[in-house]
Amino acid sequence: MNVKPLADRVLILPAPAEEKTIGGIIIPDTAKEKPLQGKVVATGNGTKDEEMVVKVGDEVLYGKYSGTELELEGTKYLIMRQSDILAILG
Repeated sequence: MNVKPLADRVLILPAPAEEKTIGGIIIPDTAKEKPLQGKVVATGNGTKDEEMVVKVGDEVLYGKYSGTELELEGTKYLIMRQSDILAILG
């Protein structure tokens, strides 16, 4: 993969959605809750007003509707601004 986010953007690999069953009924992918955490796989260089705080390898929490989904080489990623990240898990 050769993606370099620009400015204050971050590329995140979301954690997989948990498999859940309700009384033996398997929940389809379209009804699964989107994960709210993931791993940073690439970052931009920041802007003159905002330096990059997150770095590659950080586990982060982000808002439910944050980011834009994209698929690269069969893997789904999110790209979002650093300000959409709520916390770094450590």
